[in-house]
Amino acid sequence: MSSGYSSLEEDAEDFFFTARTSFFKRAPQGKPRAGQQDVEKEKETHNYLSKEEIQEKIHKYNLAVTDKLKMTLNPNGTYTGFIKVQMELCKPPQASPSAGRPAPSNSGCMNTLHISSTNTVGEVIEALLKKFLVTESPAKFALYKRCYREDQVYACKLSDREHPLHLRLAAGPRTDTLSFVLREHEIGEWEAFSLPELQNFLRILDKEEDEQLCNLKRRYTAYRQKLEAALSEALLQGRNRQGR
Repeated sequence: MSSGYSSLEEDAEDFFFTARTSFFKRAPQGKPRAGQQDVEKEKETHNYLSKEEIQEKIHKYNLAVTDKLKMTLNPNGTYTGFIKVQMELCKPPQASPSAGRPAPSNSGCMNTLHISSTNTVGEVIEALLKKFLVTESPAKFALYKRCYREDQVYACKLSDREHPLHLRLAAGPRTDTLSFVLREHEIGEWEAFSLPELQNFLRILDKEEDEQLCNLKRRYTAYRQKLEAALSEALLQGRNRQGR
């Protein structure tokens, strides 16, 4: 088995592939984009963890694993593990004529990657495209983090410099808590989201609209009360002058 994990069942060979560190080119370190604060917070928290703390997290993670896709801590403090990426492509990407297999389609298929904690989002996207021998540029695709909180779905596009395995370890192995989705990067703004995500956006928009209306009504009510008080005081002063 190419990954060197003999503890996995033999039929898992077609279920995942190994993305070795030497296989990738290091993505450039850029400034985090707006809207990535939650991702940055998780990354910063991870950077402050000691080797012993990471080992404890990996131990708890592996205890919760139900599909044998566990993480392994290396002597240098890095670790390897698996992430599952759902393919949500609107159209099949162009594959090399010598691919010998169809390119991924918008069938929602799930792919499992064996990666290192040092691998970035850009490298994961590149690895997925190489797996299917896709000739299109990785810049045309984006990796999203999908979170589920209180029966609501939140989608966040990850920057190329993020490390998916960090996020996987922090969230635990359950995909109903955190999952990864590969989508085209250049399609329309709203077409990049699923129906539950769009419905969630509408609920958030309605909530924000109600809050803004309430705030606006409170401001005008307070302003009206001040004007009425000033008017009443002016009328009272006028009557007093007339009574003299």
